[in-house]
Amino acid sequence: MLDVFIEQKSQQLIYYVSRFLRGQIPHRELHLFIWDTLEEWAQLKVSHHTPATFREQVFWHVLYQLEYWSEQELQRDKILRKQLQNCLGYLRGKVCLPLDCVGIRP
Repeated sequence: MLDVFIEQKSQQLIYYVSRFLRGQIPHRELHLFIWDTLEEWAQLKVSHHTPATFREQVFWHVLYQLEYWSEQELQRDKILRKQLQNCLGYLRGKVCLPLDCVGIRP
């Protein structure tokens, strides 16, 4: 159940973040996706003893970054954008694990 959730939400996250970074969707739509995801997560019964995979850690890291930084910083900060793109590349299975992208469950 947990793996299915992370896989499905990772694909949706890639879609939303990629389009936001290209200016194709507004920030509020990205924000709504994040909060919908958190609501769905809250309904899962995941034991805190279950270790998170690297994929899950990167997934939570991206969500955190998107909520932590302002819309303007997400649009203008080239280093931040590159880090997000690296994380998305990992979630796509295209690049190695980014060492600086370790998130924890909410």
